[in-house]
Amino acid sequence: MKYLNVKNALAAWQDLQPLSEKDRGRLSRRFTVDFNYNSNHIEGNTLTYGQTEILLLFGKVIGEADVRDVQEMTASNVGLKMMREEAAVKEVPLTQNFIRTLHKTLLKEDYTVHRELPGGVQTSYVIHAGQYKTRPNSVITRYGDRFEYASPEETPGLMADLVDWYNKAEQEGKLSPVELAALFHYRYIRIHPFEDGNGRIARLMVNFILSRHDYPMIVVRSRKKSEYLEALHQTDIEVGPVPSDGANADIKDIKPFLKYFNEIVAKEIYNDVLFVSEKDENVWWYDGERIAFRTPNYTKILNAMRTEPALTLADMKELTGISVAAIQKLLDQLIQKKFVERGEKNGSWRVFLTQ
Repeated sequence: MKYLNVKNALAAWQDLQPLSEKDRGRLSRRFTVDFNYNSNHIEGNTLTYGQTEILLLFGKVIGEADVRDVQEMTASNVGLKMMREEAAVKEVPLTQNFIRTLHKTLLKEDYTVHRELPGGVQTSYVIHAGQYKTRPNSVITRYGDRFEYASPEETPGLMADLVDWYNKAEQEGKLSPVELAALFHYRYIRIHPFEDGNGRIARLMVNFILSRHDYPMIVVRSRKKSEYLEALHQTDIEVGPVPSDGANADIKDIKPFLKYFNEIVAKEIYNDVLFVSEKDENVWWYDGERIAFRTPNYTKILNAMRTEPALTLADMKELTGISVAAIQKLLDQLIQKKFVERGEKNGSWRVFLTQ
């Protein structure tokens, strides 16, 4: 789209309304997988995109998977559903209790983290689900310096201020939904109220805010994690290191993050537009990327796999009219990019591209 920005992307989105039940379902399934995969992958979850899709849409675990990562992804999806339901009740103001409940849903229960300090000293501490932090937290930036978040003593008061500010700002309507979501995200991250899960909560809350204002929800892609963190870092430099300053930042103070956020919202909304409206059989989607195949042979193979998953190469040749050698070459590329994979037990093909 020429001169893509939030305004133009939203206009294109509004032109498609109302969406059919089928298109709403397609978008919802795509968002469910994309959001959960990326939000957790940013934080180190090791499930692949394909494993995430099979787990969330079919309740099955394929291949080797860390039990904790499976539990984390499942809980994340429960949190996403909870957020969507809460956002739909627009007359109810945001509360700290909702944020803490969302956190408890993601973490499920308290757990102990064991760490080895410099010199080989062993230490451990408890991560509390649904409770604000009881110990200081900080991060080492990619430049090697330590960046401190709000202290445990400051956190309850700053979170109360954050929620009060949000409810007032939403009523006043001076900030656009995108500005409101971006500023909430930045202020929240500077508080870092929990001992773990703060990034996941921040990304859920962004979509809570956008959804409350009838904007399409967005995905912060893990492959663009460095851009996301750099935008936050550049904003931290402008705002300064004092946590309370960050927790009370104004919209004019967060220009680097707001610029990044506007760009990602525009791109994600317009990708939704393309996903729904584009009717090219050789265009597929994978984790937010538009894949336009240069030859229709890819589509012939993919459709054959979706129709009859247990196909052999000979079966594919029979169905598509493509030579076995050509099929093997195309399959190698699809497998390498993780667009498809073959089940270990029954040999059935799994297709992770969508249309």
